[in-house]
Amino acid sequence: MTQKVALVTGAARGIGLATAKLFIEQGWLVALVDRDGPELATATRDIANARGFEFDVSIPEQVDQMIDEILTAFGRIDAVVNNAGVADFLPIEETNFAAWRRIMETNLDGVFLVSQAAIPALKETKGAIVNIGSISGLRASTLRVAYGTSKAAVIHMTKQQAAELGEYGIRANCVCPGPVKTKLAMAVHSPEIISAYLDAMPLNRYGSETEIAEVVTFLCSDKASFVTGQIIAADGGFENVGVGLPALRK
Repeated sequence: MTQKVALVTGAARGIGLATAKLFIEQGWLVALVDRDGPELATATRDIANARGFEFDVSIPEQVDQMIDEILTAFGRIDAVVNNAGVADFLPIEETNFAAWRRIMETNLDGVFLVSQAAIPALKETKGAIVNIGSISGLRASTLRVAYGTSKAAVIHMTKQQAAELGEYGIRANCVCPGPVKTKLAMAVHSPEIISAYLDAMPLNRYGSETEIAEVVTFLCSDKASFVTGQIIAADGGFENVGVGLPALRK
């Protein structure tokens, strides 16, 4: 098979699903991975050139099986997009170890496990890894001790991947979204928080899932063939200015 194949985790909704759909528009085949089986089935029902794979990226045995099944189905992997993630926004003193581990095992362990398991396949195709970080990993922010730390670690892991895998022709980059208009964000962001975000962002608006997907697919494409080890904030300029949102502290 010569058609390129992308593996996208956390692909049943949001940025992951938007990325999968954009890959397909650009002529790729896509393996959509998510641990939410019913949502994954709904997401893949009417999508051509794609298959859903129900696995939990935080469990090593499941990750190994996932890679085997994707290679059996598609024969190759040209790009891995580590998008699966969870969040729990709590003050430091209210973040117990169980909450800390729940975030780390998906946001950090999952990126490590999926990337490592895919390396042999990526060596064959001289493929690309794109990890989804966050501006919360680029700078400290209220209520994000676990989430922000997990994303900061993903940013550094990306640099390690680029440094160590470049000799095999494998590129690794990280996209750090800012406020994005997802269903989850709109459900938890109060009008006060939304107003504060807009005031703090030079572009004065939330981003869309597709806008993040455009950056991800570019980094996986041949157009970015000399780009590796880069951390790109797709955030409307938010990381570039300001120091936080008072609305989040109330």
